Amino acid sequence: MDLNFNKNEDHNKLLLSDLKQKFAKVKLGGGEKRIEKLHAEGKMTARERIAYLLDEGSKNIEIGGFVGDGMYAEHGGCPSGGVVIKIGYIRGKQCIVVANDATVKAGAWFPITGKKNLRAQEIAMENRLPIIYLVDSAGVYLPLQDEIFPDKEHFGRIFRNNAQMSSMGITQISAVMGSCVAGGAYLPIMSDEALIVDKTGSIFLAGSYLVKAAIGETIDNETLGGATTHCEISGVTDYKAKDDKDALDKIKNIIDKIGDYDKAGFNRIKAEKPALEPKDIYGILPKARNEQYDMMEIINRLVDNSEFEAYKEGYGQTIITGYARIDGWAVGIVANQRKVVKTKKGEMQFGGVIYSDSADKATRFIANCNQKKIPLVFVQDVTGFMVGSKSEQGGIIKDGAKMVNAVSNSVVPKFTVIVGNSYGAGNYAMCGKAYDPRLIFAWPSAELAVMGGTQAAKVLAQIEASSLKAKGEIVDEAKEAELFAKIKARYDEQTSPYYAASRLWTDAIIDPLDTRTWISMGIEAANHAPIQKQFNLGVIQV
Repeated sequence: MDLNFNKNEDHNKLLLSDLKQKFAKVKLGGGEKRIEKLHAEGKMTARERIAYLLDEGSKNIEIGGFVGDGMYAEHGGCPSGGVVIKIGYIRGKQCIVVANDATVKAGAWFPITGKKNLRAQEIAMENRLPIIYLVDSAGVYLPLQDEIFPDKEHFGRIFRNNAQMSSMGITQISAVMGSCVAGGAYLPIMSDEALIVDKTGSIFLAGSYLVKAAIGETIDNETLGGATTHCEISGVTDYKAKDDKDALDKIKNIIDKIGDYDKAGFNRIKAEKPALEPKDIYGILPKARNEQYDMMEIINRLVDNSEFEAYKEGYGQTIITGYARIDGWAVGIVANQRKVVKTKKGEMQFGGVIYSDSADKATRFIANCNQKKIPLVFVQDVTGFMVGSKSEQGGIIKDGAKMVNAVSNSVVPKFTVIVGNSYGAGNYAMCGKAYDPRLIFAWPSAELAVMGGTQAAKVLAQIEASSLKAKGEIVDEAKEAELFAKIKARYDEQTSPYYAASRLWTDAIIDPLDTRTWISMGIEAANHAPIQKQFNLGVIQV
């Protein structure tokens, strides 16, 4: 191991340590005092409920753990968006679980909460996964109601999805374990089966105070919408549970009896670990985002037996394409090569840049994977497409458009791992969030932006300096340096993987060593949903 490897390893392990510390804080939700209050009420926390529901010792992945990070400070924050979402196993069946975190503003819905819930439903619909809602919410967060209530992708979309999932035959089970009020009351009743916990669960369109104000009726919340009312009088709920654990046990028993699903038929054999040490990734991945490295060194530590069958290896070398297996699943990998390469014509090509030939190769490979019904894994460390007169005259826009077309029309499931840079149109061509990857996640080393921080800051600083000069202000070298530093600091904050994760541009930030688990569980989920459409590129400029 050389000195540079050790420096990289130290840097990436520090990033990982920071990730773990940040996530430990996120898992506290609204804080220890609110957790204690919940326990005093005889209730479990959202995370405790999910842990009890999922099979002990089984693998699971969390969607949107850092959602809301750094947002809504003026409202006291919204850790994890006030809702915990995990994909895991209940009695051996893969499911997605959505649990309101009542320690965060009593589980009230912030705008980002709605976006995160819709993401959970999107995953359930794409993969035909059973979805379980553990409801404990005060409803819409009223100070921000205009950002969560009326639009297409707002709160009401949840119930539209409930109805659509029901028509698709996707199992939906709700357990009302706390408050379930106003419009939110439709969620459990639009599920296939609904449970309610005695004394702590309640469902009503309007609580006792609002009922008194609206129609003058005096009634307590338990009589108005408690477990006895809805299990024995209204018939709104199907099961009464004595406490949280009893409700979760009932859900386990319901899931246990669900029949098998129609499989998509993706190829899987016995899994093998990588032959090369995965922990070496920490030393291979450079500390600086502009340094070169061989992406194959990363790939060989992610795939089974470190075996990779390269496609068009000598052509379009700034994108690596080829076949491999991850945890036994056959996959097609499309990855940005990060080292400078030399073409047969003797030309040098920059690593991490997409050239015409590499875009052409990727397009063909994506089509082949669709033909063979092989899931695609995109490994991003891309600075964008090549620019300049030679590239423009060579048709880089046309070739880039073909690649984007292939990614857009791909019918096999796609998974995106952002290991480094994810800039500009490179993000799009390499299956960014806008191109419907089944799962998209980042390593702590990731950066997402239109362009790199230094380049962007230079451009923006020049614009601002020109504006100040036009107003008659003196802009010397010191002032220009000040402008640059200020803009770069702001831009760097926005390129952080945490900034992206807080807004759900990615599903998670993960330890690189968990990459195989995420891809494997993602393909297993996708295998629940047989492919219904044929791959068709549509009209492209050849």
